[in-house]
Amino acid sequence: MRPVTEREIRASFVNCSKGEAKRLALPRDLAERPWEDLDFLGWRDHTAHERAYLVVEREEGLVGVAFRLANGRDAFRRSMCSVCLTTHPGQGVTLMVAPKAGKAGRDGNSIGLRMCTDFACSLYVRGLKEPEPGGRFEESLTVEEKITRAAHNLEGFLARLSA
Repeated sequence: MRPVTEREIRASFVNCSKGEAKRLALPRDLAERPWEDLDFLGWRDHTAHERAYLVVEREEGLVGVAFRLANGRDAFRRSMCSVCLTTHPGQGVTLMVAPKAGKAGRDGNSIGLRMCTDFACSLYVRGLKEPEPGGRFEESLTVEEKITRAAHNLEGFLARLSA
């Protein structure tokens, strides 16, 4: 992913109002992100811990998604991320719920995604960040194939968000 600006991020959101996008808390470490190793920008809101955000670069431009984090996580279960297929114990994977884009979202429809709570999917598939032992299955896929699969999984979510 290429480095993105605050203005680009705020303009990218498809499932919240322009006013909400203007008020949301951006990550404090934008300049320090490892952009060349990221497939998307994701962060938790440091002012409202039940909120999280995701920005994906697509052919037609940036697409931003606002999430609410679901409650009721089991601290003793392992869960798998739907994007990178990394498993984490306890709160390492969170169900993130997003209002659908457009009229469907305004009517109260939403869609969920189980995702790494730290948004480090890009680093996990590249082997740049290691989950706890047992968090990655041994696979015969190359790193490039894992990156492609994660992008495909995220693209599927975005398609359902807009449907």
